[in-house]
Amino acid sequence: MPYHTFKCSECIPERAKHAVVKGPGEDLTSCLPLGYLNTIPGTISERGCAYCGAKHVIGAPMKDVIHMSHGPVGCTYDTWQTKRYISDNDNFQLKYTYATDVKEKHIIFGAEKQLKQNMLEAFKAFPDIKRMTIYQTCATALIGDDIEAVAQEVTDELGDVDIFVCNSPGFGGPSQSGGHHKINIAWINQKVGTVEPKITSDYVINYVGDYNIQGDCEVMVDYFKRMGIQVLSTFTGNGSYDELRGMHRAQLNVLECARSSEYICNELKVRYGIPRLDIDGFGFKPLAESLMKVAMFFGLEKEAQAIIDEEIARWKPELDWYAKRLKGKKVCLWPGGSKLWHWAHVIEEEMGLDVVSVYSKFGHQGDFEKGIARCSEGALAIDDPNELEGIEAMKTLKPDIIFTGVRPGEVAKKLGIQYLNAHAYHNGPYKGFEGWVRFARDIYNALYSPIHQLASIDISQTEVDGSGFSTRQLISDVNIDKTAITPPEEQPYTGDYDCVTKLRDKTYPEPSHKLVKVV
Repeated sequence: MPYHTFKCSECIPERAKHAVVKGPGEDLTSCLPLGYLNTIPGTISERGCAYCGAKHVIGAPMKDVIHMSHGPVGCTYDTWQTKRYISDNDNFQLKYTYATDVKEKHIIFGAEKQLKQNMLEAFKAFPDIKRMTIYQTCATALIGDDIEAVAQEVTDELGDVDIFVCNSPGFGGPSQSGGHHKINIAWINQKVGTVEPKITSDYVINYVGDYNIQGDCEVMVDYFKRMGIQVLSTFTGNGSYDELRGMHRAQLNVLECARSSEYICNELKVRYGIPRLDIDGFGFKPLAESLMKVAMFFGLEKEAQAIIDEEIARWKPELDWYAKRLKGKKVCLWPGGSKLWHWAHVIEEEMGLDVVSVYSKFGHQGDFEKGIARCSEGALAIDDPNELEGIEAMKTLKPDIIFTGVRPGEVAKKLGIQYLNAHAYHNGPYKGFEGWVRFARDIYNALYSPIHQLASIDISQTEVDGSGFSTRQLISDVNIDKTAITPPEEQPYTGDYDCVTKLRDKTYPEPSHKLVKVV
């Protein structure tokens, strides 16, 4: 077993089996780290909690909802606005955060009255918003506040509101992934089937596991609509509360992030017989295959192929321009659970990057199985790393760039290594054909930033020649073969700064087929 022991963790022997190096000829039986276990005391993990997984990842993207946290204000602050879950209703869910601001006196005497008062005040402050989610936290779970009873009181008192309760205290799982499970199951138990949706097409799906980071979800929904498919609900990116109550009437669940949302898909299969189809919206080849998979379910292969051909003809030359300049650059792929395997192979195949390490703070064994299977030999895979292990890995592997979150990303910058935000993106969306070119552009801009070239110079020790200024392209094109013929259509990204907003006013042709009533 090719376990890797970090020098900084030699004093914690329990960490010995949480990192592996994929060796020649090794398969998943011999190079799989332990994953999704309780955090080992003393490792100072960077994980989030189950409450964070429920509210921050899945609940908060719902756009027409007051998201109320029942607990100390710090819990709410930590899960507000750190991801760019945009929406087409002027980003209501990003502008405000709500908390009952529980204090010591509430822990002693109970906080149910405090919760009810805050709920009534929130509905009064936003009279047009009639939907609310309440998230349990550690503090109020431990004192036993009956949130369901309070929610029912407010519903009875106001009459025209609907309230969803998510009991997701931070201690409810080894990591934020435990919260994913809790909110999935709570939603289908409490809300699915309580609204009958309007069916407008013979082809009806739920698009599940996309949270509309900088418009990812809206890009994918556009493809489906162009194929003639009705997207009944999006769980939960740019999702409407009432639309998500009607998920039971879809014919197919199209699942993007299996780590966060496979639970509700599996339950929809058991309870309503709706099949599940896993797809991948990142990369030209995986996306084309995914659109065709959905099309084949409905017999819409011709429509899907037309979209694929049009998009690839438009964007592939620009991807090729970046791929020539990114080839051979070393990457530490350190995102969340699903991007570990969504990106591991395709950034090598389509951009020429070399993935030297993958890690996940909350991924399950299945995430590592898929991620490591798609990695090249020599890649270092780490489960639940801490900051010291991350620093040691960067100093050893010497990557050119890492894809990760803000906290480890800022540490990387101090070491002179660029990073891109894998969680909230720098200039997304990154899904879709155009989105994949935007991702390549952001990688290129980070790697070849003239400022970054200067940032690693110690001006107290090295004299800087200020006679000239190198542009990104002057730096990146040094190793480009000048004698090779470059097709004229190959060029840097030519899309709009905002490629999402225009989709919201787009009209789609009426289906030419006869509508069959869904019973």
